[in-house]
Amino acid sequence: MIEVYNDTYFMKQALLEAHKAKAQGEVPIGAVVVSKQRIISRAHNSTELLTDVTAHAEILAISAASTFLGGKYLKDCTLYVTLEPCIMCAGALAWAQLGKLVYAASDEKGGFMRYGKVLLHPKTKVEYGILMPECSLLLKDFFEGKRVK
Repeated sequence: MIEVYNDTYFMKQALLEAHKAKAQGEVPIGAVVVSKQRIISRAHNSTELLTDVTAHAEILAISAASTFLGGKYLKDCTLYVTLEPCIMCAGALAWAQLGKLVYAASDEKGGFMRYGKVLLHPKTKVEYGILMPECSLLLKDFFEGKRVK
């Protein structure tokens, strides 16, 4: 049987969100939360639009998913995000008790993994690298465009 809704499919959905962020002049990071093979929330960085430094794609997606589910815990959910979450977002994911985190590109400077998986809930599974080239290129192009100006 062909599995249409797999990690690649969901990461492509997060990448679509990242493109929306770029079109709005935001750092192009997108996220989707999936429960039972269904996207229950989608978000992209909105820090400029909302003038809120906490308006990261992950935070917005977590909030929307919690509202959808009617509860604060996301134990049976997977977050797909185009860039490794920062420590603020990792803390939020820990409090939400996220079941699984899948991220595309690593963030050596600002990502949570420089502190280890310890920042997440102990039961959260982590995978990375899905669509890494596409997500990395989008970020690279965005920041190169900012430096030229």
